[in-house]
Amino acid sequence: MIDAIGPEQKLWEFAIETALTIIPSFLISGILSMILGVLVTIWAVAYVDTKYGAPVLLFLSIALFLVGGGFAPIFLTVLAFVAAMQINKPHKFWRSRAPVGIRNLMAKLWPWTLIVSVVSFVIAVEIAIFGDPVSGLVGAETAYLIQFSLGLAMLILAIVALPAANAHDALNHEDPSS
Repeated sequence: MIDAIGPEQKLWEFAIETALTIIPSFLISGILSMILGVLVTIWAVAYVDTKYGAPVLLFLSIALFLVGGGFAPIFLTVLAFVAAMQINKPHKFWRSRAPVGIRNLMAKLWPWTLIVSVVSFVIAVEIAIFGDPVSGLVGAETAYLIQFSLGLAMLILAIVALPAANAHDALNHEDPSS
C-alpha cells in the first residue's frame, strides 16, 4: 500500500490517495500507472466495442490497479467491463421480463445517473486532494465526510447507470436479434 500524496505534498490533513502496487519503486510505479492509465483510456474509447474489447479492458484495468493506479479506477473499470460485455447484445430482459413501469423509470434515469456519478467523482477527488474550498467552509472532518459520501454516491449511481442505460436502449432502439 502506498500513498500517492506524500506528507510534504498534503494540502490538508485528510489528503489521501492510497493505492496498491506490486512494484517496489515509487518512480517505476508512477510511470507504469500513467502509461496503463492512458492505455485503459484509449482502449475504452476506441476498442471496447470490438470482439475482445471487454476482456482486454478488464486485463488492462487489473494491471493498472496492481502497479498503483488506485482503488477508484478498479471499481469503475469493472463496471465498465460489465457494461462493455453488453455492447451489441439484445435487451431481452428489459423487453420481456421487466415491468413496464420499472423499465420506463430506469430509462428516464439514463443518462442522469451517469452524469451525476461523474460529477460526484470529480468533486470527491478534488476534495480528497485539495480539501479547499470545502474544508475551509465546513471544517476538515465534515469535508472528509462529504468526500466519502460523494465517493459512495458515485459508485451507487454508476451501478444504477448500467441497468438504466439498458432500459433506455431497450425502449429507444430496435434489437435486430429480438
